[in-house]
Amino acid sequence: MSLRWLSRLKKKHKKNKERIREIGFAEKNEPLELDLQLTLNRIKQELGNSPDVVVRTFDIGIEPQIRVAAVYLDGLTNKDKVNDFVARALLLEPEKDAGKPIEPQSMFDVILSRAVTVGDVKVKNDWNGMLYHILSGEIAVFVHGCPGAIVGNIRGGEWRSVSEPKTEVNIRGPKDSFNESLATNVSLIRRRLKSPKLWLESMRIGNVSETEVAIMYLKEIAEDSLVEEVKRRLKDIRIDAVLESGNIEELVQDETLTPFPTVFNTERPDVVAGNLLEGRVAVFVDGTPNTLILPTTFSQFFKAAEDYYQRFDFTVFMRWIRYFSFFLLLVLPSIYIAVTTHHHEMIPTTLAINLLAQREGVPFPAFIEALIMEITFEIMREAGTRMPRAIGQAVSIVGAIVLGQAAVEAGIVTAMMVIIVALTGIASFATPGITLSNSARLIRFPLMIAASTFGFYGVIMGMILMVAHMCGLRSFGVPYMSPFAPFGLRHQQDAIWRAPYKTLATRARLSGAVEGPSRPIWGGEEERET
Repeated sequence: MSLRWLSRLKKKHKKNKERIREIGFAEKNEPLELDLQLTLNRIKQELGNSPDVVVRTFDIGIEPQIRVAAVYLDGLTNKDKVNDFVARALLLEPEKDAGKPIEPQSMFDVILSRAVTVGDVKVKNDWNGMLYHILSGEIAVFVHGCPGAIVGNIRGGEWRSVSEPKTEVNIRGPKDSFNESLATNVSLIRRRLKSPKLWLESMRIGNVSETEVAIMYLKEIAEDSLVEEVKRRLKDIRIDAVLESGNIEELVQDETLTPFPTVFNTERPDVVAGNLLEGRVAVFVDGTPNTLILPTTFSQFFKAAEDYYQRFDFTVFMRWIRYFSFFLLLVLPSIYIAVTTHHHEMIPTTLAINLLAQREGVPFPAFIEALIMEITFEIMREAGTRMPRAIGQAVSIVGAIVLGQAAVEAGIVTAMMVIIVALTGIASFATPGITLSNSARLIRFPLMIAASTFGFYGVIMGMILMVAHMCGLRSFGVPYMSPFAPFGLRHQQDAIWRAPYKTLATRARLSGAVEGPSRPIWGGEEERET
């Protein structure tokens, strides 16, 4: 039975690979036609005679005339550059040689060397490369009789401007954030790190989408083994389309069956620049403002951008608040269930009397009461996120107040449970890394079940299993719980607390991925002493 199932699975996988190969055009590395009209007809046919495919033809020269064509996609190109490129490159410059006998190849060379007025000019001789550049918003120029295309970068169209971050809000620090343009995102990093060691490499992922993905790192700071591992995992991705960085995030992580995020994402350029200085690798995906940072550790989700722009003592205080908020988010409902169900003796007498008086008219046990309120809060939170911004926040606040008050007055839940759920919801917003907060929101439900069944013993065993699972996780070879497990005293300079800058002599290491001594961050020991 198992062999038959395995055989069917292999056949299905083979059919999927053939289907993907048919959908994409990655296999079409055929040379271009010499006949211009055949090339133009095939382009129109391949693109389904789409109305946004613009083809402009010109007859250049007096005797003999040579047919030249320019092809681009309307909406993905800069109209001003198109007009300047077509008017100047294809009409004015070649006319200087109009009185001389000129061959198609000579005309091709004239356009390539003298007439092109845009940057990033290439010559493409294969069908796949030419189509990719046209679909990326570039212009392709063809000369009748020449088996090649001159490709120029005139990308434009509508892009969202650089604005303030939407999810990672800060009071002090830069106010810019990434947008959906890969070139813009890369430029925001280069403005901050003007170093020749800042290297950028790009590749295309997706058999249909052909999405451009770029990795950025600081040479001699990021380990070569880490960079090669990132490249390998990206090249091994087999998918039809990459529509957002989340598609790549799920495919490159070490462990899939875990509720904890092992890949960090951010929309802030200063956060990416800071992580590059620590030896990490950034992955940019065209069409999304979220940049991936590899590798990732647990403590990274508790660091805000403002931590490095304020005094270190206040930063340490706020980080302790974030860790405490995460702890409350995980176990506060479970502690209430365990205390009220199994461990009444742990509650002060006055508080116990008040709680029992509140629960006297409630028909549900503490676990069902907490489950109802937590699910209700999650529904209101999701509704507030999906509602229009003009009314979403107001509806969420009014809904929480009205529902909570009405539930208490109706005797469905106690007032203490409303307080606990509200405090848990507020604590979920205190963690800078929103993906880690989402993980905690999921984990608290199994902890609530353990608390209702075994009391504090179930909560403690659940926490032990969770910590053991986290200690076994790795992100690109780096232990997920580093620098706590394995513990390193000199690696604690930017974990729970941030050391003053004057006391920092070496750059923090990525335990497990970086070998050799830590590098000085102030230039050198002799330079620092002077």
